[in-house]
Amino acid sequence: MKQMALDIGLAASPSLNSFFPGPNREAFEHLRLWVSHAARSPVPTYLWGESGSGKTHLLRAVAHWLAQSGQSVGWLDAGVAEPGPFDPAWEVVVMDDVDEFSAVQQHAAFNWFVHAMAPTQGRQRWVLAAGAVPTSHLPLREDLRTRLGWGHVFQLKVMDDSQRRAVLRQQAEARGIFLKDEVMDYILNRFSRDLGSLMGLLDQLDQYALREQRAITIPLIKSMLQDKEDTP
Repeated sequence: MKQMALDIGLAASPSLNSFFPGPNREAFEHLRLWVSHAARSPVPTYLWGESGSGKTHLLRAVAHWLAQSGQSVGWLDAGVAEPGPFDPAWEVVVMDDVDEFSAVQQHAAFNWFVHAMAPTQGRQRWVLAAGAVPTSHLPLREDLRTRLGWGHVFQLKVMDDSQRRAVLRQQAEARGIFLKDEVMDYILNRFSRDLGSLMGLLDQLDQYALREQRAITIPLIKSMLQDKEDTP
């Protein structure tokens, strides 16, 4: 059955508070302690896992937190065709989807990494990177691949259905919403299963149910979707 990606409007920026660790608590706690300065060190960190495991969410959450606290961040992902030079003002270098980097991006990533690790005015920067495979399988130039793997490495795992269902029910109850089992089945079978999308859907259902003064049922979900289609 094809799953729908619901338009949830302008979603809030990813944050550590909105990340549900599940089987990835070790990596989550490592990043949370780092951004709180409780365990900050220049040793690089690499996260890997399949799509939907939360890699990009965590990277963007860290970058957003640092930016909100006035710290400068260098960001590079596979969509940046022409990366700029390393900026000494950066506190952190963040690299996402490194397994998809082109030769040009790999050259920039290596340059950024070397400059980040070189002490400047008595300090080093932190490098946080993520990819779909472990460092030993990264299709990258050897000097970059080995550097990404010499620090902290965490595998992120996708939540299974029971874990995803538990998080959805917990978050619904926190909003004062009771979801019947058939409603949970309908949501998980027909909508994108990543937690960010599910939480956005839950927020929309909560608002729509309040407006309509109805409980959240399958007919209410269908009604909300129909209203969206009818809205120009």
